[in-house]
Amino acid sequence: MRVLLLEDDTLLNEIIEEFLEELDYEVVSTHDGQEALETIYEDHFDLLILDVNVPSINGFDLLKSLKDNKIDIPTIYITSLHTSKDIQEGFESGADDYIKKPFHLSELKLRINNIKRLRQIDNSGQVKLNNEISYNYDTKYITVEKQETHLSKTEAKVFEYLIKNKNRAVSIEEISLNNWLYDEAPTATTIRTYIKNLRKILGKDKILNLKAVGYKITL
Repeated sequence: MRVLLLEDDTLLNEIIEEFLEELDYEVVSTHDGQEALETIYEDHFDLLILDVNVPSINGFDLLKSLKDNKIDIPTIYITSLHTSKDIQEGFESGADDYIKKPFHLSELKLRINNIKRLRQIDNSGQVKLNNEISYNYDTKYITVEKQETHLSKTEAKVFEYLIKNKNRAVSIEEISLNNWLYDEAPTATTIRTYIKNLRKILGKDKILNLKAVGYKITL
């Protein structure tokens, strides 16, 4: 799992980075908001850990900018801002969790594990999606009523993103922005073709096409 860490306190940045690497996460450390924002646009990350009071762009505005541009990456704030108003702004900006400084590293680990569970990050092996459908994250096989179908790498990315966001509709643009770098992304037509193929495998009623909104998986 790839993690972007934004923390301008050099010592704390190093402590958190070392801790996450010990948990076998790949960590990219940044020290100001503009650097973090540029890095996020240049690479793919599974989780953001953001301080708020940092140079250039604060953590709240950074995440709001990502959300405005339809980039949805699970996010944890780590901050010394403790008031209920601060916490409210943090969640309203789109964060999944909010940790008040000072905190124990064990608490950060628990919060990360909870987000991984809720957002279905870093899944592996066979996962049962409902009574008839299961999916293997390692082999990329969908099983529907004992009938197995292998997905291509790109089809699997689209399918896994729909699963991650099963409670809401996602647009073609959002799927593209959150899974590929700009110059590597398949065309919108190609992604629609993959979704059409997935609907054939799962059944049309399992992936709804909400006009002018996007696609929503119903499992």
